[in-house]
Amino acid sequence: MTEAAKIRRATYHLYTFTISKLISTFGSSVYTFGISLYVLALTGSAASFALNLICSILARTLLAPFAGYLADNYPKKTIVILAQFASALSVGGLLLYSMAAGLSLPAIYTATALLSVSSMFASVTFSSSIANLIDTDRIQKAMGFNQSAMAIATIGGPVVGGILFGFVSMNVFLIIQISAYLLAVALEATMDFKLFTNRVADAATEVKQSMLAGMKEGFVYLKSNQVVMVIVTVAVGVNFFFSALMIGLPFIVVQELKIEATHFGFIEAMIAVGMLASSIYFSVRKEVKFPLLFAKRGILGMSVLLAGMGLPLVIEFTYSAAVIYYLLLMLTFGITNVFVNTPIGVMMQKDVEEEYRGRVFGILESMAMAMMPLGYLLFGLLYDLLPAEYVVLGSSLCLIVLTGYLMRPSILKKAHPELDKKVIPATPKFQE
Repeated sequence: MTEAAKIRRATYHLYTFTISKLISTFGSSVYTFGISLYVLALTGSAASFALNLICSILARTLLAPFAGYLADNYPKKTIVILAQFASALSVGGLLLYSMAAGLSLPAIYTATALLSVSSMFASVTFSSSIANLIDTDRIQKAMGFNQSAMAIATIGGPVVGGILFGFVSMNVFLIIQISAYLLAVALEATMDFKLFTNRVADAATEVKQSMLAGMKEGFVYLKSNQVVMVIVTVAVGVNFFFSALMIGLPFIVVQELKIEATHFGFIEAMIAVGMLASSIYFSVRKEVKFPLLFAKRGILGMSVLLAGMGLPLVIEFTYSAAVIYYLLLMLTFGITNVFVNTPIGVMMQKDVEEEYRGRVFGILESMAMAMMPLGYLLFGLLYDLLPAEYVVLGSSLCLIVLTGYLMRPSILKKAHPELDKKVIPATPKFQE
């Protein structure tokens, strides 16, 4: 295939990938919202809702490294399509059970776990395939489009789900989810997952290592690559301290400041609005020159915003001022979140060797997901024991220290040797 033909094919992938991601993520968002409301309506129990969430998180955490091993050793296209079909079958099984016997909690928990596993296999494999689908010069555009699709689904899913929940049965929610997965499969079947591969042999014909040896090799590679190891460690740390925001935001805004639920919904939605705005920005701007330095400044910005959550508890705000303050704070947080994720994502696509990319993304997924329940538990206890403003300030300081140590100048120069010839400005600027 000529280079011009490859570029045309990559352009097709860029938009097909985005549409596929949008369809499947939007359908999943509608399903998640609907099933959550159903569980709460069925039981009236927050514990039942939490158990459904745990079924999702636990399965992803345990099996993500295994998904990474498969992505590195077997045809990626086959894994993605089979995983999406498995997702459709999981929801289809729940639909058939619902039509035969009515929905029950065990059936919902089982379907949630199966759906979580199959979606994770598709997600890890797709994440490790972006550099194979898109030419190097447009990986940042692809990452920006990917973040935009997720933000649109985050904003639109609950809105559509809320409207449908009032007018249609739960079976319709399940049919929407099945249709979304099947449509995504139809699009993904037209994509060439080997367009920009650097591997000489076809993964299907290579002599396979044992699964244990292959997964161990992934960890060894990760430890041997200091820059990638730093990226993964920082990502896990950020995910952990992000729990302080996810638990603290409703506690501070609703419980402490007594802001109405409707206004709180707008405040939460501003995170996705900020993510969408910055994703669009990254899809049109030039590639970030020093992504690790750029991400470091973004994380430090997130740390300041995290501490800022407690300001209305220290300084008296009027009701309207508090609402406006949190709207702007969460908008900025959403923007900063993408300012961290996109450059790091592009860097990992380019710097992680293709034969290890699936395992690295699998390990990252597993470690990051493991931090969520741990963070929820720890910060849930801390908010009950300590004043909320101390918790967010302490979390902010810990994140600043962690980032400052892991992303110290020597690591930045190792990732970007050009920095040795460049004076890093003292004042943070996002246009590096």
